[in-house]
Amino acid sequence: TNNHVVDNGTEFTIVTNDGKELDAKLVGKDERTDLAVLKVDSDTKFTYVDFADDSNVRVGDWVVAVGNPFGLGGTVTAGIVSARGRDIGAGPYDDFIQIDAAVNRGNSGGPAFNLSGQVVGINTAIFSPSGGNVGIAFAIPASTAKQVVEGLIKDGSVSRGWLGVEIQPVTKEIAESLGLQSDKGAIVANAQDDSPAKKAGIVSGDVITQVNGKDVSSSRDLARVIAGYAPGTTVDMNVWRNGKAETVKVELGALPGADKQASADNSAPSASSSDTLADLGLTVTTADDGKGLVVTDVDPDSDAADRGIRTGDVITAVNSEDVTSVKDVTDAMDKAAKAGRKSVLVQISRDSANRFVALPINQG
Repeated sequence: TNNHVVDNGTEFTIVTNDGKELDAKLVGKDERTDLAVLKVDSDTKFTYVDFADDSNVRVGDWVVAVGNPFGLGGTVTAGIVSARGRDIGAGPYDDFIQIDAAVNRGNSGGPAFNLSGQVVGINTAIFSPSGGNVGIAFAIPASTAKQVVEGLIKDGSVSRGWLGVEIQPVTKEIAESLGLQSDKGAIVANAQDDSPAKKAGIVSGDVITQVNGKDVSSSRDLARVIAGYAPGTTVDMNVWRNGKAETVKVELGALPGADKQASADNSAPSASSSDTLADLGLTVTTADDGKGLVVTDVDPDSDAADRGIRTGDVITAVNSEDVTSVKDVTDAMDKAAKAGRKSVLVQISRDSANRFVALPINQG
């Protein structure tokens, strides 16, 4: 079933289709994927079902959803697979199958079957402005459910690999500024202290494009791939660094219970003199500790403003080169222009977090 169904519960009862009530105990639950496992000890003969290979599920395939909507009891509805790989912001590993079978409150934790009677997904969430079914429901894929369920049954918890990086998507602008052929992969904003990534030499500005030969399509895809490996596993990571591809071996750690955050200095604007980066639409001054440039003003009509740079941000690097002066920035821009690049990659520190922004070079 779903974690949100059993969360905070102290006693659990399973009601069979013929109305028989059975006591159950909670074996384990996983908040990150919203899954939980209950166990019943009984002499009753149960019929078991298998998980399907959801990699073969196609948009348009028929599915049958089973559940207990509004407490009515066993209810079956039919529909089709509407989409795959949906990210609805429910958790770090979102990869939902979207179906249009009628799913309502009470269907959570119920199976979505294919026409061969195999479970292709676990019904988990609905999109519903009205509170009722509008034909948009989301199911956890069988492959995810099977892996998590096996871990919960074996250990009562799920062990996931941990890389220890803050990442963000690679946009077309970022890809162009780095000389990448496509906007695939995940760019490392920061490698956390004492993390496997830090120990392996992964640095801010690296773009992770493959893990063990498998392409990384996005930052969320990287999170799912790493979580699929057991702690202690050594993986080969392809990274794009300083205009060329490199391979880095990383021994993954165990995902901490609470998300770690790496610290970053966010110096307030100082009283020292400011300099203007006219081509970028920014006014900056040197940070009090000498590390980076503090943004003191942003031209509201500039590309920098359009991309979310604001007063108080600290520019720490441009095209992976640390900057401590306006000259460092202009030199990096000149170097990028000579290489035929149309933009530069600016690393911004804000609120104890790093991110990258690609800014066009306004030549001439």
